[in-house]
Amino acid sequence: MTGGCSRLLKLITVALGIVLAAAAAGRAQIVEVGDGGPGPVKAEHLTVELVTLAPQIAAGGKLQVGLSLTLEEHWHVYWINAGDAGGPPTIKWTLPKGLIAGPMQFPPPTRLPLGPLMDFGYEDAVTYPVMLVAAKGMKPGKVHLDAQVTWLVCSSQCFPGKAHLGIDLNVVPGPLPDPPLVGALGSAITILPKPLAESMSASAVADAKTMVVTVKTASQSGDPEIYPYDSDVIQNAADPGILREVDGISFRIPRAMDDVHKGQSTPLPKEFHALVKFSDKEAYDISVPVKMGVIAPAPTTGAQGSPTNETVGVTLWSALGLAFVGGMLLNLMPCVFPVLFLKGLALVNASGEEQKRQRAHGLVYTLGILVSFWAVVGTLLVLRAGGSEFGWGFQLQSPSFVAVLASLLFFFALSLAGLFDVGLTLTSAGGELAKKQGYAGSFFTGVLATVVATPCTAPLMGAAIGFALAQSAAVAIGVFTALALGLALPYLVLSWQPAWTAVLPRPGAWMEVLKQLTAVPLFLTAIWLAWVYGSLYGTAGIDREAWLLGCFLLLAVAGWALGRWPARWGSAIVAVVLIAVGLSLPLRTPKVEAETWKPYTTASLEAARASGKPVFVDFTAAWCLSCKVNEAAVLQSDEVKKKFVDAGVVLLRADWTSHDDFISQQLGALGRSGVPTYVIYPPGKTSNADVLPELLTKGIVLKALEKDAKL
Repeated sequence: MTGGCSRLLKLITVALGIVLAAAAAGRAQIVEVGDGGPGPVKAEHLTVELVTLAPQIAAGGKLQVGLSLTLEEHWHVYWINAGDAGGPPTIKWTLPKGLIAGPMQFPPPTRLPLGPLMDFGYEDAVTYPVMLVAAKGMKPGKVHLDAQVTWLVCSSQCFPGKAHLGIDLNVVPGPLPDPPLVGALGSAITILPKPLAESMSASAVADAKTMVVTVKTASQSGDPEIYPYDSDVIQNAADPGILREVDGISFRIPRAMDDVHKGQSTPLPKEFHALVKFSDKEAYDISVPVKMGVIAPAPTTGAQGSPTNETVGVTLWSALGLAFVGGMLLNLMPCVFPVLFLKGLALVNASGEEQKRQRAHGLVYTLGILVSFWAVVGTLLVLRAGGSEFGWGFQLQSPSFVAVLASLLFFFALSLAGLFDVGLTLTSAGGELAKKQGYAGSFFTGVLATVVATPCTAPLMGAAIGFALAQSAAVAIGVFTALALGLALPYLVLSWQPAWTAVLPRPGAWMEVLKQLTAVPLFLTAIWLAWVYGSLYGTAGIDREAWLLGCFLLLAVAGWALGRWPARWGSAIVAVVLIAVGLSLPLRTPKVEAETWKPYTTASLEAARASGKPVFVDFTAAWCLSCKVNEAAVLQSDEVKKKFVDAGVVLLRADWTSHDDFISQQLGALGRSGVPTYVIYPPGKTSNADVLPELLTKGIVLKALEKDAKL
């Protein structure tokens, strides 16, 4: 709700309530209830009363009294900041000389949604404490406190009310013991917001659209809420994104928008004064200076429904652990495994070398991975600081990067195939130059492992990366470092423990053949990157061209077999089979199926969720190998497609092949920073999203559909 609209709606609501109340009662003014006594007094939709903790106050002492309101069902009154509409109650005191009444105090409120508005207030009952202070020289005796009370009570309508109340007290010589905190007033005093403890702190940073308030505390219980004391600072109706960190909680809040200056936020106060509520019994009063700065995208409440933040509950230590294990699993992904296989062959070749040199190769390989990951996270942080939305695999959204990478891999594959030697041959040995080339090769292989890893997302990586990119630069670098170490660990361990390489076969001529065969998956990778390159431009027929390139590769392998083993029946048969399979790829008739996936947009998601059907969203990209494996093995399987149809699931596909800020923001709202990401929204506009693992199985999808579609 914009700032101007909030003010206008507030005035309209209050004015309309007064008019309706007056019209319904057939009178031109508000009727005052009460005869100057403490009450309780019945008014429209509530009962009002003055209460106290004790019947006497000591001269020079203090005493808490309170205004107590008991409301009819479905009616409410307001906090000091009423929110988008309404207003708090007031008391105008007439007091004897020597007695002073402090400001009315407000217990923690609750959120009260009203259509597109959000009010802050109380239902059922509330007591507002007021502190009385008696002067030291006040004469003993009976005194009377007179109070003119006004309020606004609302449901679907609003009714203003007023009462004439009062209370008698005895002034006695002091001091007196503190009265017990009993009754409604005692309960209200107990839950009043407290100042932050010495072990706690708070801070606030804002940019043009958003404010992030962080409270450093060990408390992680309850469902935290934040209420600003000043109006028109934040969008009251927006559900703030909450991020639980290892040492506190952060609230990510959209700023209120100014109707006068279109597209701009309302001016920020120098200090942000707010109530932070952790539970019904724990609340704190904070007042912190607001610093302007750059706010990185973070997991927030999705614009299309309830919070879907997968990183809520993820701490720094758990993110480091997830990243490290995810990095190890990344070695098993189709992107990285061929590179790790090459390093395994290098270990075989180096099995006779001294232990010191083997360990050096492992450390240099690890350094190559670390430097590459630091370059990736550094680039991401710079881009995000500039306001851009990027995530894991962002470089593959650049046609130039894809073209260069495909060319380098093709060049490297030619070397492995035996066309020429670039000094990275696995059978080279001896000489200082060879040693330098070997170390350079280990470093380059670490860089290559990082580059080819970006099309894949291993299990556990998604939540870790999403958490990292929502934190400070130091935390993000730490999490990416853990991911890099996990990726480097298998080869590093093998190189550090030479005894484990004893089980590997001895070097020999077979390695040259195996090295040449290893060129095949690299050629396939180059073909796949050529397909990605075409997909970035949306070229028609790019799928068919990829099959033709695959045919070329099989023909090359057939030719290699004939050249390797000439004039042999075995090689001839293998060549014929490879040629036949190769030609079948571009000549086959493609299977045409009705397109059941709709493009993912704000409008399509809103329409899908409004349909009352479950919604399945596939965040994917042409360059994401894990995505393609999941699609072929799971999402396009007969069992899953049948379940989609039987459950009436609306299928949406968010194509992140080329950079798209909207999709990047939605991934951030889900606590992810890359693809694949799979989400099921159960029926209903406000249902919580169910985020599935990065690697799917039929069982995972079928079980999730069974639960979320409520079949």
